[in-house]
Amino acid sequence: MASASQSAAYNAARPSGWWTQIAPVIVVMGGFSLYATFRAFEGAFFQWGPYLSPFYSPLIDIHHRYWPYSPALLILGGPLGFRATCYYYRKALYRAFLLDPGACAVPERKRNYSGETKFPFILQNLHRYFLYLAVVFVAFLWHDAIRSFFFPEGFGIGVGTLVLLVNVTLLSLYLLSCHSLRHLFGGKLDCFSCVKFGAQRHSTWRSLSFLNERHMLFAWMSLFSVGLADFYVRMVSSGAIRDIRLL
Repeated sequence: MASASQSAAYNAARPSGWWTQIAPVIVVMGGFSLYATFRAFEGAFFQWGPYLSPFYSPLIDIHHRYWPYSPALLILGGPLGFRATCYYYRKALYRAFLLDPGACAVPERKRNYSGETKFPFILQNLHRYFLYLAVVFVAFLWHDAIRSFFFPEGFGIGVGTLVLLVNVTLLSLYLLSCHSLRHLFGGKLDCFSCVKFGAQRHSTWRSLSFLNERHMLFAWMSLFSVGLADFYVRMVSSGAIRDIRLL
């Protein structure tokens, strides 16, 4: 056990402003969670012309034949599960909301640390399966982005088209920079020349590693873009603003 003098030296050496690193995470993640929850339950203003909110894609049972609630609730588990179990977001959420630990060089909140071996944190191991679901969701979002070029009167480009296109691009980069995807294509291999398609897998692994180094950046940028895309569609759908046609 550390002596009193060692503990005092440790406390003096740790960063005094560690809380400034987690405050933005609390504000942004907390605000996004509240907004996303509101929009998921609102069940309105999610579509206008060729634009579909990413919170409601793919659109299921829009006429409430089998599901009386918001259609967004039918798909919420997929995107939420992928982000909640993301390796980067685990660190951000553990630090900001659980203070376990609050930052580097800051002690654990409790002594009986068990990592992710007990419920509910053991569910984080499902991340690789949420990855497969995320691929399906991103495919639908690409379909929505391409569809946003086609208005009732024909091909065109609106501000909403660019918003949806930028959003799905950032979401794709977030997906491609995923640690589990990198591991799947080659991170688990010790010898690329010992497996089939080793050269191709090595090339893919290197490309994914380049993106993986920027995973945190893509995580935040895609979080802002998906919220902005939904907000823009909502504003246009509700009549609060008008979509500007660029072409």
